[in-house]
Parts: sequence; structure tokens; C-alpha cells
Amino acid sequence: MKLPRRFFQPLAAGAPEPFRELPVRLERMIHFVPPHNDKVRARVPELAPTVDVVLGNLEDAVPMDQKEAARKGFVQMAQATDFSATGTGLWSRINALNSPWFLDDLFELVAAVGSKLDVVMIPKVEGPWDIHYVDQLLAQLEARHGVTKPILIHAILETAEGVANVDAIACASPRMHGMSLGPADLAASRGMKTTRVGGGHPEYRVIADPAGEGVARASAQQDLWHYTIAKMVDACMANGIKAFYGPFGDFSDGPACEVQFRNAFLMGCAGAWTLHPNQVAIAKRVFAPDPDEVAFAARIVAAMPDGTGAVMLDGKMQDDATWKQAKVIVDLAKLVAAKDPELAAVYKLG
Repeated sequence: MKLPRRFFQPLAAGAPEPFRELPVRLERMIHFVPPHNDKVRARVPELAPTVDVVLGNLEDAVPMDQKEAARKGFVQMAQATDFSATGTGLWSRINALNSPWFLDDLFELVAAVGSKLDVVMIPKVEGPWDIHYVDQLLAQLEARHGVTKPILIHAILETAEGVANVDAIACASPRMHGMSLGPADLAASRGMKTTRVGGGHPEYRVIADPAGEGVARASAQQDLWHYTIAKMVDACMANGIKAFYGPFGDFSDGPACEVQFRNAFLMGCAGAWTLHPNQVAIAKRVFAPDPDEVAFAARIVAAMPDGTGAVMLDGKMQDDATWKQAKVIVDLAKLVAAKDPELAAVYKLG
């Protein structure tokens, strides 16, 4: 491991110094775009102001004979749109490290649009060694092409080994932006018996004890991903990076998507992937705090400006622990209000 004194040193002469703190950004939805699709790519300038992150997907869902077209399409997309003007992040999910396309992805993207690229998403990260490799290579490419802002790394947890090494991955580099759950590949890696992409499963459930002959036993479906999301959130938050729910594959089931996103939000995730336009509105609704909660949290913060002591509000004691919870909600509401004027009017924050 890198020693603390050297942790924030650039890994190549001429590369930018890593961020000491992550840039403060609203990232409720990471919206996936297939850059090899000309029609979809043409709509990106109109799409960008409506989402928090536009991600050009070069990996899964791109046929092998379209990999080069996707790479070139992403460069065109990045060059044609001023994402910074709308406060929209520009990311790319590149191909896996063990694929024949990884090096070309990184070499060509950094050379052509490195100064506009905020984050590269790395599939199937299995340990800190994967992050170290990408970290060193990015530094060399940034130095070569005069990129002055460090490009961050986002890891996808989609193998059993990656989940086992989640803590070491989270602290592997100051470039780490965060992690996303990759449920489909993770299910295959674990040998799980499901073909669903995210969400629950009707056969994964608990049942009440018998209550007598002829009395129906209550049963409830459980969440297959609760353990992994909790483990990922703990690793990310302990290291000052962000956790995200990944894809929800059933575009026709909005209510189930909303429940899965909300569970992840309540557990500490900053956002989720949106693979279809109808999921963007769901993510906007879910990954923004409830106005009533914002109003109450703002009262706690106002009553305890320095976060110490204890006060009574509506008959309930509030102390430093609840102040910290309230501060999380208020700070998120301010970020949301800065992006969405309609919510700014609802939140009424100074």
C-alpha cells in the first residue's frame, strides 16, 4: 500500500495532483447512453441539462464489431456538448481490464477529451491491484496530453472477489470516486439462481410461523442485494467516496424500480444508474429528500448552529447525533435545489 505521506503525490511527472476532497456534485442518476447509436447521440445536447451525469457506455450492450464506433461516438459526443455549462458530469464506462479494448478506450479518450472527462467507470474490479493499474496509466496519459484536472475512477462491484475486497478497493487511490453495484454479473459470479438484473426475486422470501391449521401463513419477498449494498456503502463512506445502486433491468416496472432505488437511497447511496428515459424521473424523485424532512432538518440545524448541546423540537430531543443526520439532509437539499429550480421553491432554503 502507498504510505500516507505519498498518497496524494501524482504518479507521473507532469500529471495533475489528485483531489484532496471529491468535487461536490449532484449525481442522482448516471444516465447511460450508447455512443455508437447516431440517433441517441444526436439527442445528448438536449438530454444533458435534464440529468446529473451522462455516461457513454463502451462495454456491455455494445456489440464487438461496434466497439470502435462507440469509442469514436463518445469522443464526438464529448466534443459537441458543453457539459460543464449545465453542471452535468461526463463519464464513460470503458471495457474491462482483461478485454482487448481496454487500452484503446483509455488511450483514445484521454488523448481526445481528457480535459472534459470527469470519471471512468471500470467494470469487474476484483481488488486494489486493478485500481493501482488504472491509476498509474491515467497519470501517464494525463501528463502526456496536458490534462490539468485528474480523471476519477469509479469501480463496479460485479464479482464475488470484488465484494470480498471492497474495503481495499475503496481506499486504493485518491482517484476513487465511488462504486456501483453490478447485480447481473455479480449474480453469475456468485452462482445465484436468478436471471433478473437488479431488484428482488419472488422466491427469495421469509414466511411466518404456523398459526394453526387452516390459517394462511404470511409471507414477504426479501431483497437479494441488501447485504451487498450495505457492505458497499460502509466501505465507501468510511473512505469518503460515494456508493451507487446500479441497473434496474425491468423498464416496464416503474413501482419496483422506485422501491429498489428508494431502499438504496435510505441506506446511503448517492444515486443509481438510469438505462431508460422513464427511470430518470424516478431517480430525480427518489434521490432527493422529502420536503417535510428537509423542513424539519433545517429546524434542527437552525436550533443547533454549532451542532452541540441538545434542544427540544415538537416534544422530541435533538442532540449532536440528530444534528449530523439533519445536516446530511439539508446539504443534499441544497445541492438538489441548485440543479432543480422547482425543488428550490419547495425546499425554501436560504
